[in-house]
Amino acid sequence: MAIKVNSVSGRYVHHDHLRPFLNKIKTRFDVSQAGLSTQNNSIDKVTLGEGPVKILMWSQMHGNESTTTKAILDLLNSFFLGTDTSDELLKRLNLTILPMLNPDGAHAYTRENANKVDLNRDAQDLSQAESVILKREYEALAPDFCFNLHDQRTIYSAGPSPKPATLSFLSPAADPSREVTGSRLSAMKVISSMNRELQHWIPGQVGRYDDAFNPNCVGDAYQMSGTPTILVEAGHYPEDYNREKTRMFVYKALWTALEAIAFDTYHSESETNYFAIPENKKLFFDFLIRNAQILDKKGLPPYSAGILFREELNSDGIRFSPYIEKEGTLPEYYGHQTFDCTNKEDLEKLRQNEDITRLFLNS
Repeated sequence: MAIKVNSVSGRYVHHDHLRPFLNKIKTRFDVSQAGLSTQNNSIDKVTLGEGPVKILMWSQMHGNESTTTKAILDLLNSFFLGTDTSDELLKRLNLTILPMLNPDGAHAYTRENANKVDLNRDAQDLSQAESVILKREYEALAPDFCFNLHDQRTIYSAGPSPKPATLSFLSPAADPSREVTGSRLSAMKVISSMNRELQHWIPGQVGRYDDAFNPNCVGDAYQMSGTPTILVEAGHYPEDYNREKTRMFVYKALWTALEAIAFDTYHSESETNYFAIPENKKLFFDFLIRNAQILDKKGLPPYSAGILFREELNSDGIRFSPYIEKEGTLPEYYGHQTFDCTNKEDLEKLRQNEDITRLFLNS
């Protein structure tokens, strides 16, 4: 049975895209308004399940991070269609889901909200309407687990390997010493369950996010309060800049986590399994061009160019605009696509790319 919500796809996902699906599932689940954003857009809430274990999920608190929102829609659709173990999960779990916490930022395709505030740095000040709404839901539900859902950039590798971190996880620290508290350990075990499943699908492509403590981050703040909190970062899968493949892996990870919690199987995991997940490294460029001096025609010594894409909203959606991030020998870096200008085929491909050739001719 197909569970993907095909009506919502690509990188540019805002509130209007969600409305038809949320209206459809109203026939089975409670869809309500948790509150209003800075620009008075609705922040929707979906509640489902009647079990004793309470879970709070929120996505797109950064407006330009839409992959996990798409995965949440697929998760809700799976429950709506009654697939797999969904009925049993709903007997054991009580889910509160905010699919899009930052609808203003989503519409503008910006990380921040309409006041240019990063909501994931507002956990203590609670200066923004969206932050207050999330905190209110957290206090009202008193969840047993929280899931904080994000996207990460294409720069991350899973450890020092030449594989991208297609998904990354973190059990946030609860104090500056990064002690493994009880809540942290529970989150680590759930993450280990997700990683175990994902290794069947994307072996070597799961990373562990940096656990530097910041009490202004929502995940850290909730972990400080004793609630096991899981950060999910959706990353790059080869040739998947619209992140439709990554969307599927996020869905699988979330479903695995819910089953592990509902059936108490996560207890068999360990802190060791969690720390065995390789920590993210920033070792990838979107394009890595070797012998770039041939392309720029300036008679420079041999060098490599690391190119990243800047995501820009235009009338057609999201445009991936390249820029040169780093130049040098770059022996330790990888490219999602790698070109060597001493190879005639590679050089011709680059010369046919107007954005790339313009970069070098104008540099």
